[in-house]
Amino acid sequence: SAREGAIWKVHFRPNAPGTWSYTVSFLNGKNIAILDGNVSGEPVGAHGTEGTFEIGASDKTGADFRAHGRIVNGGKGYFKIQGADELWIKNGADSPENFLAYEDFDQTYRFSLKNEVREGEADPKKGLHAYEAHISDWKEGDPTWQDGKGKGIIGAVNYLHSAGLNSIYMLTMNILGDGKDVWPYSDHNERYRFDCSKLDQWEVVLDHMESLGMMAHFVLQETENEVLLDNGYTDVQRRVYLRELVARFGHHLGVSWNLGEENGPHNWTPVGQTHQQKLDMAAYLRNLQSWPGNIVLHTHSDDEYQDKYLEPMLGAGAIDGPSMQIANPVRVHERIRYWVEASEGVGERWVVCMDEIGPHWMGVMPDADDPKHDTVRNHCLWGSLMAGGAGVEWYFGYRYAHNDLALEDFRSRENWWVQSTLATRFMKQFPLEEMSCLDELVDAPGAYCLAREGETYLVYLPAGTDVAKLRLNQSVAMNVSWFNPRSGGELQQGSIASINGNGLQALGTPPSDPDMDWVVVIQP
Repeated sequence: SAREGAIWKVHFRPNAPGTWSYTVSFLNGKNIAILDGNVSGEPVGAHGTEGTFEIGASDKTGADFRAHGRIVNGGKGYFKIQGADELWIKNGADSPENFLAYEDFDQTYRFSLKNEVREGEADPKKGLHAYEAHISDWKEGDPTWQDGKGKGIIGAVNYLHSAGLNSIYMLTMNILGDGKDVWPYSDHNERYRFDCSKLDQWEVVLDHMESLGMMAHFVLQETENEVLLDNGYTDVQRRVYLRELVARFGHHLGVSWNLGEENGPHNWTPVGQTHQQKLDMAAYLRNLQSWPGNIVLHTHSDDEYQDKYLEPMLGAGAIDGPSMQIANPVRVHERIRYWVEASEGVGERWVVCMDEIGPHWMGVMPDADDPKHDTVRNHCLWGSLMAGGAGVEWYFGYRYAHNDLALEDFRSRENWWVQSTLATRFMKQFPLEEMSCLDELVDAPGAYCLAREGETYLVYLPAGTDVAKLRLNQSVAMNVSWFNPRSGGELQQGSIASINGNGLQALGTPPSDPDMDWVVVIQP
């Protein structure tokens, strides 16, 4: 039921086997649930109840986060498995942003009083997501609710996992936004009461995602509604909202909390949160959690407003990194490198992710319109990773089929998932935390270089590269191998097997397709 119930639940993900103890705190008082620090109130119900329970070793296997651990900020620019040395590189879907606007969820509909909608907004006359193309991806034994509902969205999650993706971007509240079809409340106009049955259904999907090793990238608000709650302050409405989401979903082992899409005022959206309001929201959100959480901030697409809102965040300890939106694909490498180095310069290396590429109307086109995706692969995928980016998510614009608000079939970009998965899996095998973007070591137009000098060099050569040379600063014999970023496979040998010596060393030519892009791996 959306409004009734007498059962209190605790969501708990233990991080170690053994005997765990608990104490129940049920206190009654004005605003008691959202007060800071130690609070006093009238004990009620089961208050004071204590006990213990046993947790055994995890029996989970495969990609399931419960077989590995929580995804956290590793402190050196990358996500890691908590307590382990394993890097986790994000490879996700940024579209549809209204992923949770799904027809099988209770009390989910599109609310709009407009007679006309602008380009890029959801049409209130059209239906919600059904993900019918993915019903066949649902497998026997997968979860459903209410006599078989949910097969479309569960199947969509299955498909994305099978394609190698490990993250899904989703707005949790888009009232007044582009979609106007996602909110956790018991009613579109409600701000304090939550729809228990709808949120339980969200949890079915999120729990299934966790079992497949997929991060939930929660985007808490849109630029159009960032002052909807408490006029942007972290007061009663915002505290209740954040507390409810953390209580219901914060236990999951792969979670990023995004303070807001395109956060902050802009000339086209002049009302927005101030810097202090963002700091207060981030601080409250972090204090709610009894485990390391990932808090990020989505940017506007242009340099001016990125700099305006991100530079005051440098060294403030409020966020783990920016969720970058970059309008011009050609600028991705430069801008990711800028924020990696800027954060490193203040002693607080950010986890910098490329989450939304432009142009805003295009993003990643369907395979039917761009089957090879050469531009996005060069400038956005490899441009980001070779700049020290911690991961990627992919946005679909609004002028092509299966776009940002109307996607029904994730297979519409299957060729792209292959390339993105190849790249992110390839990068995991290298000591990325010890490597830096050093493009200046390569003599070739448009080339990228990520290196730990004297030990490991990765060089991305764009299509059309004729001659490429790498500057070595010491005489060490280095092997030269080639990786195909379009189709993957094993490392291959080109025309030169090894290099040795100070100064510029020719890397030779690739094993095939000399007019296409390649990644060169140089190691002892």
